[in-house]
Amino acid sequence: MLRVRRQPWWFLPAFCVLLGLGCLAAFWIGDDPTSGVISFAILALTGVGFAALGRFDLVRGLRGDGRDEYWQRIDVTATALAGLVAIFLIIGMCFWEWAHGRDGTPYSQLGAITGVSYVVFVAVLRWRS
Repeated sequence: MLRVRRQPWWFLPAFCVLLGLGCLAAFWIGDDPTSGVISFAILALTGVGFAALGRFDLVRGLRGDGRDEYWQRIDVTATALAGLVAIFLIIGMCFWEWAHGRDGTPYSQLGAITGVSYVVFVAVLRWRS
């Protein structure tokens, strides 16, 4: 059984703000500070929302401070489903690129990295169990 690890309540809001600062810096370097400010504002407001709405079970589950076995199972299932969506989209975008006479980069690279990492993780988790 996996050990349930609780995050402090402030981790996800702080991560949102940090991610917003990263977007701001990247857009600023790319000479588009307006998009950077907009991205930072959206992510900072998301972080404030996660901090302010902590009385709700869903928000605590997303933040990690209300995490128990129930939320752990939901998190693993949601992560797997999101991964499947990403894999299907990567394959579809690769097919789209190939159908238009292009080489499929970067989608083929993302697909290859995803496939190899999946096999490695299955092997490591099997070896550990």
